Amino acid sequence: MLGPVILAASRSDALRRTVSAAPVTKPVVDRFIAGESITETTPVVRAAADRGLEVTLDVLGEDVTDPAEALLARDAYLRLVDALAPLGLGPRAEMSVKLSSFGQALPGGHDLALKNATAVVEAAAAIGTTVTLDAEDHTTLDSTLAIHGELRERFPGTGAVVQSYLFRTEEDCRALAAAGSRVRLVKGAYKEPASVAYQDKAEVDRAYIRCLKILMAGTGYPMVGTHDPRIIAIAQDLASRAGRKIDAYEFQMLYGIRAAEQDRLAAEGHRVRVYIAYGTDWYGYFMRRLAERPANLAFFLRSLVTRG
Repeated sequence: MLGPVILAASRSDALRRTVSAAPVTKPVVDRFIAGESITETTPVVRAAADRGLEVTLDVLGEDVTDPAEALLARDAYLRLVDALAPLGLGPRAEMSVKLSSFGQALPGGHDLALKNATAVVEAAAAIGTTVTLDAEDHTTLDSTLAIHGELRERFPGTGAVVQSYLFRTEEDCRALAAAGSRVRLVKGAYKEPASVAYQDKAEVDRAYIRCLKILMAGTGYPMVGTHDPRIIAIAQDLASRAGRKIDAYEFQMLYGIRAAEQDRLAAEGHRVRVYIAYGTDWYGYFMRRLAERPANLAFFLRSLVTRG
C-alpha cells in the first residue's frame, strides 16, 4: 500500500528538499547510488567487471525544464564515454539514458531529445558500446519508442525498455522482439493510473511472464530486469524451451540489491548486468527504489531510526 504513496512523493519538490537535507539520508542513499561523480563510480565499474559482471551506467537526472539543462545532461554522458574508453570494456559497460533528461518534455522536445541522444549513441558506438533508452511514465512512451526506432536505423544495438504493468506492453514486445533488438523488461516504477496500468502486484507479475514469453520466443535479445527468484527461474526455463543459449539473453539487477544472486548467476555462466546510477540528482531514482520493494523501505526506515 505504501508504494503508490512513495511514488507520488518522488515528484514532490518539498519532500525532495526535506529528504535531501536530512543528515541521515546520504549513508542510506549510498547503498543504491555508486557516487556523485564518474571519478567515484569508475572503481565500482572495475569491481563489477572483476566479479564477472557487466554494467549499464545511468547519469542521474530527469524532467529537465530548459534546453540548457538538457545540454548539460548530454555533456555528462559524453564525459562518461570518455571515462569508459580507457577501461576497454566495450559492450560490457553500456549506458542507460532517460530521455526526459535530454529535453523530451520541452517544446519541440522530441527532436531535441533525439538530437542529444544521437550524440551520445554516436560517442558510445565509437568506443564499441551501446545505449539503452530507459522507460519513464506512459506519457513519454510513444516518443521514446519512436526515437528508439530512429536511432536503430544507424545504431541497431540501441536498446529499449518496456514495463509489464502497462496494458500496452505485450503488443510493444511483439513489435520489438525482432532480430538484433535489445529489450529490457521490467515491472515498472512510476505511479500510473488504472486506465493504463495494472495496479495489483500479482497482475503485474503475470503480465511480466506473458511479456517474457514473447521476448524469449522472438529473435531479439531479451534483458530480464528482475530480482525476483521465481521470475529468474521462469526466465531460465523459458530460455531453455526457446532453444536459447546461455549467452543469448541476460539478467539485469540494480546496484546495491541482491549482490549474492548476481554473483551466483554469473558463476553459472549467465550474463548479468548491474544497473549503476551515479550523480547528485538522486532523489527520484532513490524514492522509486524504496517503492519497488518493502525491504528497501524497511532498510531506509531502520537507518533513519538508528542514525537519528
